[in-house]
Amino acid sequence: MNPAGGRARAWCLALALCGVVVAVDQGSKAAIQSALVPGQRIAVFPGLHLTDVHNKGIAFGLAGGGGAGLIVLTLAALGLILVLFARNATRPGLWVPVGLLAGGAFGNLADRVRIDSVTDWIDLPLWPSFNLADVAIILGVAGLALVFMEESQE
Repeated sequence: MNPAGGRARAWCLALALCGVVVAVDQGSKAAIQSALVPGQRIAVFPGLHLTDVHNKGIAFGLAGGGGAGLIVLTLAALGLILVLFARNATRPGLWVPVGLLAGGAFGNLADRVRIDSVTDWIDLPLWPSFNLADVAIILGVAGLALVFMEESQE
């Protein structure tokens, strides 16, 4: 495959994954919000509860009340990720963590813009509540590290 074709394919795959993450994240949050009232917590099985909490901060409630500043920070982080991807789009597998990171960031950004907080609904013992966008971001960061560590070991 020529470099331009590989680059275009990587962008298409990253954008598709990003879209899937946003859709699944926003769909899961809508389902929780229609089934629970804010603050309600129901047990699914031991060690897993569903809840409807609204986080005005970033991860684990840090920087609560950041408002427009958190939106700007999210957009800046997305910009950096897209620049990194633009420079390395043909790197094998990079589209996966970029799609996960961008999808997670856009999923939480949609909440911030729409309701001024992020809906968290997965509640595990001894851990702050989180959502699927958060999971995608964590997996994306880990994947990004793996992609770049793999190349440095070659």
